[in-house]
Amino acid sequence: MNVSSTPHEPTTGETPGTAGGAGRRTVLRSLALAAVLACTTLPALPPATAAEHTPETYTLTIRHVDRTGAATGGYLTHVTGISGPGAAEEAAPYDATGTVTVRLPQGRYLLDSTLSGADPAAGTDWIVQPRLDLNGDTTVTVDARTTAPVDVRPADPGARPLNGLGFVEVTHEGRTRSANVVTAREALRVAHLGPAAEPGSVREWFDTYWSGESTDYALGYTFTSDRALTGLVRHPAAEDLATVRIRAAAPDGAPATGFVSVQPSAGPTIGLVRPLRQPGTATVLVTPERGRWDAEYSGPAAPETPPNRYTAGGFAVRAGATTTHTFGNAVFGPALDTTPGARPAGTRDGDALALDVPLLADGEGHAPSAPRFHGATTTLHRDGVLIGTRHGDPGRARFTAPPGRAAYRLTATATHGDGPAAGGRVTASWTFVSARTSGPTGLPLSTVRFTPALDLDGTAPAGTLVRVPVTVQGAAAGTGVRSLTVSVSTDDGVTWTRVPVLDGTVGFRAPAPGRTVSLRAELTDADGNTLTQTQRNAYRTR
Repeated sequence: MNVSSTPHEPTTGETPGTAGGAGRRTVLRSLALAAVLACTTLPALPPATAAEHTPETYTLTIRHVDRTGAATGGYLTHVTGISGPGAAEEAAPYDATGTVTVRLPQGRYLLDSTLSGADPAAGTDWIVQPRLDLNGDTTVTVDARTTAPVDVRPADPGARPLNGLGFVEVTHEGRTRSANVVTAREALRVAHLGPAAEPGSVREWFDTYWSGESTDYALGYTFTSDRALTGLVRHPAAEDLATVRIRAAAPDGAPATGFVSVQPSAGPTIGLVRPLRQPGTATVLVTPERGRWDAEYSGPAAPETPPNRYTAGGFAVRAGATTTHTFGNAVFGPALDTTPGARPAGTRDGDALALDVPLLADGEGHAPSAPRFHGATTTLHRDGVLIGTRHGDPGRARFTAPPGRAAYRLTATATHGDGPAAGGRVTASWTFVSARTSGPTGLPLSTVRFTPALDLDGTAPAGTLVRVPVTVQGAAAGTGVRSLTVSVSTDDGVTWTRVPVLDGTVGFRAPAPGRTVSLRAELTDADGNTLTQTQRNAYRTR
């Protein structure tokens, strides 16, 4: 059991998690920080000057009573200032008798306390007072007999609890403070204490995670009120939940074990993490009431390289419906972030020209955190003259270009694949006109996505009629496509056959077993910018 109370500045909203970045708001980091704060004193303030007013302080007495009605020293209490002269205060007073006093400046405070008995199996009581107005000497009684159970569990009788998080956030006069309790498998009881706060000023989250024989569960609920919760009962049936299927592919043919995680996109949480052997599928039932969800797959680490993470963030779910995300499968190729406000694939800022395109995104467009490749090169030509060559990260490079208006060709190439998938090579070459800019300006770059239905080993049946969806992303998706041609090769790119694009799909006959399929797109957008994209040995047949 861990409990902490953490002051933080008010926010204007919540940011869904993103792979590898600060937006990923798992509560583990904040809990670690909170634990440090709870065990240290705040930095000393500078001495008051004669002109400054010393705020008046009052004595806060806190009595702790267990479930039998007796005084108890088995507690951990935090008092956190929200507003007024005591807004910066935080205290964790303790006395083994069960009655403790602390002197604090006038103001609004958040108080939370956990009480634990001698028997851990009896569980923990978490009592929260979101409104403690300290305007004079005050006595508060934290009484475990006022609590009611948190009984949140799936209908699956074989499911076992993994962990859970209760988190409360209180806002007053533009400042927000929080408190939390983390549970493993012990029972939890909760209660509100004190007067109601202002309407809508108290937000509370309760998430619990469960492991079943073939299905896991992520059950989360949110509440906005003027009070903390006293008890919580939720027993969702299977039809009340949404199904999230996470498929981990192994196109290189090497079975290994990675980790899958599922968590709500918004608000504090711990998240469900479980091992998953690739190729394989994990099934998690989640509560639609908790909003949007994030899923991540972290593949096994290669020697001297970090684990490769793929993330699907902020997807909607619906009760009774199934959402499937496949990570790490072919066809690997360039993919752009199409969410509103996403960073451009390429920019010109003054004379600096930068490319930022995940060149080896997986078949669903998930960009890897540490792409596996054997070599990557990016070149920039201006009016046919080579300006520079960069080696390293696939699809990412920076150049300095002359200021005058000119025609550019930007080409990025990466080689990837091991085992049966060896020999994969992705090349994207863009042409456009550019000149010095007065600030960051997006480059008119496009990509083409090929998304055939493949098994988790990156293969498709031989000899069948294949239909491959074709999707245009980037500049051409906005300005329009002047022309788009697609060609297919079944001899490692030696010869190519053009196939018509009909209703966003190309069709062709798959080659014999054990052969590879290569794909090429040639695109011109409405403004005359072009793309030639080749994905050699994109996938194979079986």
